[in-house]
Amino acid sequence: MISISNVFPMAIVRSVFIWICFVPAAILNGGLREHVLNGILGERLALPLSGILLSGFIFLITWFLFPRMGAFSKKDCFKTGLLWMFMTVLFEFASGLAQGCAFAELLAAYNPATGNLWILVVLSTLLSPVIAGMKKGRKAGV
Repeated sequence: MISISNVFPMAIVRSVFIWICFVPAAILNGGLREHVLNGILGERLALPLSGILLSGFIFLITWFLFPRMGAFSKKDCFKTGLLWMFMTVLFEFASGLAQGCAFAELLAAYNPATGNLWILVVLSTLLSPVIAGMKKGRKAGV
């Protein structure tokens, strides 16, 4: 007999593979910002637009891939979002510190008053599985 405790660990592994898809999307988004948007719009407008675009990419990746993982309760969708959010923040700080960024500089990215909408990216990462899970529930008639 299969119980949720036996299935959920495999679901965690699958959800990590979805999260890994965010990494190339973020790298491409950063390249788009640095090499195209900054030149067209200037850094002041390119930075928030980049945050909005990355949030959209995360949502679209989740929208298309997450429902394929099977049925999840709302609680499991939220737990997945928490996991993704934790992994995102950990990845951002680890890669930033490895590149020599100061801790204060990394924290500044969470202040939307600076024009950086990184907090929107983090919130999108948290909420995308919940929203995609609601899509799955509507299709299944749940």
